[in-house]
Amino acid sequence: MKIASVRDEDKRGRLSSVSMAIRVLKAFEGDDAEIGVTELARRLGIAKSTVHRLAVTLLAEDFLEQNRETGRYRLGLGLFGLGSLVRNRMDLSTEARTLLMDLRNKTDETVLLAVPAGPEVMYIRVQPSRQAVRISAEIGMRAPYHSTAAGRVMLAFLPESRIATMIEASLPQRTPKTVTDPEKLQRLLGNIRRLGYAVEDEENELGMRAIAAPVHDAQSEVVGAVAVAGPVQRLSLKNLNGFAEPLLVAARAISARLGHRGSLSVGDS
Repeated sequence: MKIASVRDEDKRGRLSSVSMAIRVLKAFEGDDAEIGVTELARRLGIAKSTVHRLAVTLLAEDFLEQNRETGRYRLGLGLFGLGSLVRNRMDLSTEARTLLMDLRNKTDETVLLAVPAGPEVMYIRVQPSRQAVRISAEIGMRAPYHSTAAGRVMLAFLPESRIATMIEASLPQRTPKTVTDPEKLQRLLGNIRRLGYAVEDEENELGMRAIAAPVHDAQSEVVGAVAVAGPVQRLSLKNLNGFAEPLLVAARAISARLGHRGSLSVGDS
């Protein structure tokens, strides 16, 4: 039998609070747009003081709003923002599916669709190469911004202030080729903006090269990146750059489906 420590008890307490907060939010799944503390406590079978404490926390995060006249609570815009983010990612993945398959067929290399995921990028769709030797990638896999083609091409089109913040942080040396110097990385990002795509040469993983182009939404914000990746023994830098045209065409076609309007020529940004 395991003896529970104070740390274990604290952890269980935190998890319990998270669970209760989720229950509070789910209480609004019915027809009532606004619910008071007393009614929430009754429905959830917990003390009013606990409901009040949870509501204050959820208010601070914009997950709940309070009607100042009645004191009742309703779901907040913070949840709407998260829901919109999930929906946008689902829309992006759906709209990109056929175009990613076409790009895989043209290049015969693994094609990936990545999106921003906090301090990293996350791959939300993968079309594997049909070659016997190919890059192994899974949906949900995360990778750094600074050492990947997909990450750098998204990073390049962020506002300068955000770029500075992200590259001033400690940048891990993934391989001997990884660029970790902020000034050199800034120059690389400038070149990416000029070309409209990014190239990765064994900087995140030895034995792999990749090329990526940005995906824009209707507001011209970069919401993702399309990448083509393969092993170095098959993908010379010349071969990799030869994928730029079909890659850019695919990325901009996906962008057009999301409402963006832009040209399709290589080198435009």
